[in-house]
Amino acid sequence: MSCDAAGVVAALRSAAEVVEAHRDELVTLDREIGDGDHGENLKRGFTAVLSKLDNAGDTPGAVLKVVASTLISTVGGAAGPLYGTAFLRAAAKLGTEPELTASSVVDALAAALEGVVARGKAEVGDKTMVDALTPAVAAARDAAGSSVAEVLRAAADAAGKGAEDTVPLVARKGRASYLGERSAGHMDPGARSTALLLRAFADAAS
Repeated sequence: MSCDAAGVVAALRSAAEVVEAHRDELVTLDREIGDGDHGENLKRGFTAVLSKLDNAGDTPGAVLKVVASTLISTVGGAAGPLYGTAFLRAAAKLGTEPELTASSVVDALAAALEGVVARGKAEVGDKTMVDALTPAVAAARDAAGSSVAEVLRAAADAAGKGAEDTVPLVARKGRASYLGERSAGHMDPGARSTALLLRAFADAAS
């Protein structure tokens, strides 16, 4: 993809397709330890995002700001505020720069993580999207000297592993925490959707 606003829009269109394709999987994961609405909520949110992308702005940051406000207003449950905050913090970090660079992508991902942690008060090991996003940021930092595509690929790989690593964990945050020990043995749906989105962005950048 190009690294300007048009490239970010294209990546978001790809992400919406991935959310659509994995809607049922995310519903199933969330049904096992949550409300069962994560997949449908994300699908609704990214469908709304698609309707806004044609006039989303002329910088990557402007595009991500539109995504943030759209997700906050259309996605139910915890996912809306968390993903909305992630995109909003990333947008703020990018500011008005016209194109993404490897280092600015790292900074945006780190800002997104900080926003999610601040909003959800979760840490690694709590069995949340933080378990996917934290290693993603660390891997992105390690790849910062390469290209945007390499940074995103490293982040996506680490997020996928992080999501897998939530399976044996006992949830300490969110609705899943009500299940106690019974939450172990299931992948966290938020961690899985985080990994899916980062993979979609990486694939679009390749």
